[in-house]
Amino acid sequence: MSDTPRINRRELLRAAALVPLAGALAACATPSSTPASSAPAAVPTSADNPFGVGGKPLEVWIFDGGFGNAYAKDIHEPLFKGKYPKVDVKHNFTKEITKVLQPRFAGGNPPDVIDNSGANAMDFGALAQDGQLADLAPLLDAPSWDDPSTKVKDLLDPSVIAFGTYDGKFSVLGYVNYIFGIWYSGKVFKENGWEPPKTWDDFLKLCETIKKSGKMAPFTYAGKFPQYLYEPLLTLAAKIGGPEVLVNIDNLEDGAWKSDAMKQSATAWAEVGAKYLLQGTAGLDHVQTQTAQNKYEVAMLPAGSWLENEQAKTTPADFEYQMFALPDFGKDDKMPTGTLHTQPGENFIVPAKAANVQGGLEYLRAMLSKKAAGDFSELVHTVTEVKGAGEGRKLSPGAQSATDALKAAGTNTVYYQWQSWYGPLKDEAIAATGALMSGDLTPDKYLERIQKKADDIKNDSSIKKFKR
Repeated sequence: MSDTPRINRRELLRAAALVPLAGALAACATPSSTPASSAPAAVPTSADNPFGVGGKPLEVWIFDGGFGNAYAKDIHEPLFKGKYPKVDVKHNFTKEITKVLQPRFAGGNPPDVIDNSGANAMDFGALAQDGQLADLAPLLDAPSWDDPSTKVKDLLDPSVIAFGTYDGKFSVLGYVNYIFGIWYSGKVFKENGWEPPKTWDDFLKLCETIKKSGKMAPFTYAGKFPQYLYEPLLTLAAKIGGPEVLVNIDNLEDGAWKSDAMKQSATAWAEVGAKYLLQGTAGLDHVQTQTAQNKYEVAMLPAGSWLENEQAKTTPADFEYQMFALPDFGKDDKMPTGTLHTQPGENFIVPAKAANVQGGLEYLRAMLSKKAAGDFSELVHTVTEVKGAGEGRKLSPGAQSATDALKAAGTNTVYYQWQSWYGPLKDEAIAATGALMSGDLTPDKYLERIQKKADDIKNDSSIKKFKR
């Protein structure tokens, strides 16, 4: 490992925040040549236009990941444009959110709406700490797009507000209900007589059966992005020890990463890494591992409910995506069969320094209409956080399987927030998980390594702390 100090996203953003200050001071020193009377008149607000949207251009940036970007171009933007035809909506997309847009924040000219998602998303904790996020509370209290008598907040699952609140301010809108599990081909399992496992012993026996069959590898994950693997590791730990395992990790409690439940889970997954992975997993990204599954080279992998849409171009017509919740680990599990990790995802923000904050808020309001959310669900084979938007819609096999699993879980769902609060901790967990699965770290050393980073963050007074 290099001894060269690494500048994390938080430090970079904080340093970059000094850039627009110089420009602001220079502007103060030079009299403006534009008469004040030339400023556009404020647009009156109403139930139909609660934010006073006028004719300013609207710049939208979409993360071009598992859901692509066509949903914005073909569903959300036309809906907005239909109501505000004078607004020039500028559609943009990228897979590299931080690389492309962080310089815009540094320059003081961020776009108006951003889907800040994916492996290279900007650090929400840093953005919040530096005052870069607009307050979305007015959106929650605004009349819904479909029914002026219903507020936007009444359409959303409460978890959306909990996840999107930083230091008491709601500033991040999770649009999609991410449902995590182990994904497989229904066709393959039926043809081979394989059953989704109910216990961890059954899971290991299934892996052994698949391995001995010689037909395909039992398991893989996105080796280049080990957060795909720490997701089931954390979920299994919560299943073993209860949701407080994840609450303690979020709250940077002393020794939280080294709990007995975390050690049992890390040990269990290290065994999978040692015995049952697709050859070359460590060097593959998420698309490569998922495509290997579509080619029937591997049976199972961990992912969220975006998977089916992300792989639409390579999936055989009769593949039949299905998912199962993590199996019971033992008779002393604190959480019951079917427990799932679910949380709001595909996170949208309106930058505080955007040129058209009003338009950004109204764009989000349009997204949260039942038509926009329902059309989105059908197009990208997943479920949004808008209540009732999927009613009467035809769901794909994978989306239906995830929906059924969520219904079976009921209130037995878990989540964690540390990875969006503390970018450096996420980076460390990613690196350490890769080392665990490749055998370069023992479970004890793995947990010690991440705990040390958590302790460093806890003791760093310059980093804003969050709590749930």
